[in-house]
Amino acid sequence: MKKIKDKNTEEQILVAAKNVFQAKGMDGSRMQEIADKAGINKAMLHYYYRSKQLLFEAVFKNAFSLLAPQLNAVLNDDSSVENKIKNFTSNYITFMIKHPYLPNFIIQELNRNPDFILKLKDNKGFPNIEKFKKQVALEVEKGIIIPISAEQLFINILALNIFPFVAKPLIMALTNVNIKDYKQLIEARKIEVASFIIHSIKNT
Repeated sequence: MKKIKDKNTEEQILVAAKNVFQAKGMDGSRMQEIADKAGINKAMLHYYYRSKQLLFEAVFKNAFSLLAPQLNAVLNDDSSVENKIKNFTSNYITFMIKHPYLPNFIIQELNRNPDFILKLKDNKGFPNIEKFKKQVALEVEKGIIIPISAEQLFINILALNIFPFVAKPLIMALTNVNIKDYKQLIEARKIEVASFIIHSIKNT
């Protein structure tokens, strides 16, 4: 008789895996440790996820699926480029404060398995910047913002938002701040990043 997968058990596995992957990375993690943390045996873990790679992808997709629709909604609403920058930055930083492991997950997996992102790209809700590109071109044409390609602007937005999370230990060391001060810096970046980018492209 075919077993039926239990959603609660699967959730326990994903939470346990997320914690192990966050602490040890993909290569340093072991299925036995994940099973132990989930409170199940290794055979049960393999019933739900046949390999560590499949489990890693499930954890990644689970987290990414929470963020991607938010960002896609911002990119495709009818607000101005300025408001898109503000909303994208605020949504991204708020999410990453709650899921600080995700940027390093992305970097680790892209370095280890560059084709992985292509699987995500086909998923519904994956961020699409086509409307953003048209809005940028229109605002450049109207003289609202300086001539800049939407791709370059989008890269700037991503870079300024992602780097502080990926380089947390380096930033704390270089700025000589403790974890409490670091968290305050990150919270303040919701406004700082948006203001910096907006002032850099406004045609004044």
